[in-house]
Amino acid sequence: MFGKGKNNKGFTLIELMVVLVILGVLAGLIVPKMMGRTEEAKQVKTKLQMDGIEAALKLYKLDNGVYPTTEQGLQALVEAPKTGTPPKAWREGGYLEKKKVPVDGWGNPFVYIQPGTHGEFDLSSNGADGEPGGDGKNKDINSWENE
Repeated sequence: MFGKGKNNKGFTLIELMVVLVILGVLAGLIVPKMMGRTEEAKQVKTKLQMDGIEAALKLYKLDNGVYPTTEQGLQALVEAPKTGTPPKAWREGGYLEKKKVPVDGWGNPFVYIQPGTHGEFDLSSNGADGEPGGDGKNKDINSWENE
């Protein structure tokens, strides 16, 4: 009934086992390398967002002579501040391309302080945990440390 005729068109158990072993080895090599990339991508996104915010803050200062205060916050890049000293020449349409203040790679708001302790302003992300300090994925990303 199961002779070695010309009409047998299946795979043997050995062939199936070899394919499964090859797939297992490939998965074992590729999956670990891909797993750590998510956090790295969030860190890179956060640094790029910070660069964009810093550029917008510099444009704001060019137009108005000063940076927004801590109280006015980054929202001053999207809509004219209603608190503190009103800006002299706030740009119609704002200073951020998408008309909203971006969040970091983990969906948390950036921390903006003006005047800063590391420059004219400090811009930070509190990392994955959203809390100041931390190590690894929870490590803060600070504008004054960006390269």
